[in-house]
Amino acid sequence: MKIAVQLYSVRDCINNAEDFFKALEEIKAMGYEGVEFAGFHGVDAASLKAKLDEVGLVPVGAHMGIGDYLPEKIEETVAYHKTLGTLYAGVGGAAHSTVEECEYAAKALAYGAEKLGIPTYYHNHTEEFTPLENGKIAMAVFAEHTKLEVDTYWSHCAGVDNYKYITENKDDICLLHVKDGLDRKPLSLGDGDCDIAAVVKAAKDAGIEWLVVENDDPVPNGLEDVKRSINYLKTLI
Repeated sequence: MKIAVQLYSVRDCINNAEDFFKALEEIKAMGYEGVEFAGFHGVDAASLKAKLDEVGLVPVGAHMGIGDYLPEKIEETVAYHKTLGTLYAGVGGAAHSTVEECEYAAKALAYGAEKLGIPTYYHNHTEEFTPLENGKIAMAVFAEHTKLEVDTYWSHCAGVDNYKYITENKDDICLLHVKDGLDRKPLSLGDGDCDIAAVVKAAKDAGIEWLVVENDDPVPNGLEDVKRSINYLKTLI
């Protein structure tokens, strides 16, 4: 099992391309093996690929907008990720309050997967576990067309048994976001009430290769926060 970090967690430390590259170096030094992008800070794919190779980080995934997977932008998206060598590509969320909205986003991701030649995925918050008008949850609708990246803190907040959900839906899941928190406020791993050990066990039992650390609201800053989180996570793996 390998550990990556969602770079949204360190956004407060990145103001330009130089900061971006420095953050990648620091992330590698902490022991992370991969990264999931949340924007590319104006860096072209070839330069970013060269930096990842230099420091030894795998481009595990990327959160982009649904528009990046539509016909009018897909060639640009394909060109970037073919150069970068991304393992997966996804979205951090999309309209999902009706079956039609879910199917629109899911089919856009499926189209993206066909063009990219890699799996695409949808990342949840809490509402995707609330039944829609047809009785299904949004996550089930998305899984009919694309892979899932389960954010295990938001699923926890939705009342989901993470171990049960992950192991029962393992064929639909490509990545797990490992996150902690209290009262819907994200915290470093080990500082909240999410059962991180159960998430790790589920990942092992389901054969999920990558755990992706994320904190939406890091304290005192993103780099210090994700360092505490990986140190905690390593005690469980």
